[in-house]
Amino acid sequence: MLNLCDEDFDAMELVEGALALNQAVNPDTQVSWCEAELARLLKEAELALVNERDEQQRFDAFLRLFYHQWGFEGDRNAYYDSANGFIDKVLKRRKGIPVSLGALLLYFGRKLGFPLEGVTFPTQFLIKIDWYGEQARYINPYDGEYVSEHTLHAWLIGHSGPLAKLKAEHLETTDNPTVIGRWLALLKSALLREERYTLALRCTDLALTFVPDDPYEIRDRGFIYQQLDCHQVALSDFQYFIEQCPDDPASELLKNQVSALSENSVTLH
Repeated sequence: MLNLCDEDFDAMELVEGALALNQAVNPDTQVSWCEAELARLLKEAELALVNERDEQQRFDAFLRLFYHQWGFEGDRNAYYDSANGFIDKVLKRRKGIPVSLGALLLYFGRKLGFPLEGVTFPTQFLIKIDWYGEQARYINPYDGEYVSEHTLHAWLIGHSGPLAKLKAEHLETTDNPTVIGRWLALLKSALLREERYTLALRCTDLALTFVPDDPYEIRDRGFIYQQLDCHQVALSDFQYFIEQCPDDPASELLKNQVSALSENSVTLH
């Protein structure tokens, strides 16, 4: 299992950190091909934009290149597909979700010299472009469209309720470790939904290298082990969660699982 500390992620471009994460979860991730494809597309972008002199017009041309000529787009048919969280698959399919498309947009945009940053808005990942002397603007990497503060406020109300207020902290630049942590959680959820338990287990094990003894990760690990018929390990993980989070509603449900697993263990041995 790859063991990366926060400093490693901060030293990388987000897409490079995501590739490292992808490989840690699935060793079959085509990292070398990705690196070559990123270099190829970057060279293509440099050539396509070489005659643009105005920086903002150059950036608009870059967005057209990314979304129209290259054809990157949000995966509207299978948003929760785990393929949308693996960079090699996003590059091949030209489909993704805000965080994976945003990581690519950040990579190419920064290499081309644009003042871009990532923002983990409560509803999704955003790209912030901060031209000198102007108010910051926000891009939805899912479709490449600019998003107004009015729209962001509406998204926030939909997420948090009618009393939600848009605050400056919602639009602060985020660091790579925070994004990678959320990316890992998204991957795990997608893999669990697809019943790809071996890969989901790698997600949980990796998460526990960053937050050891997290009862919720250990609970999830117990569920995965249960699906893999590793009942004794699942029993231990469920018992740990119940001890650490006795007031959590899930603890009552897990007590039934513990009883059933204990009975099976006695029967088998």
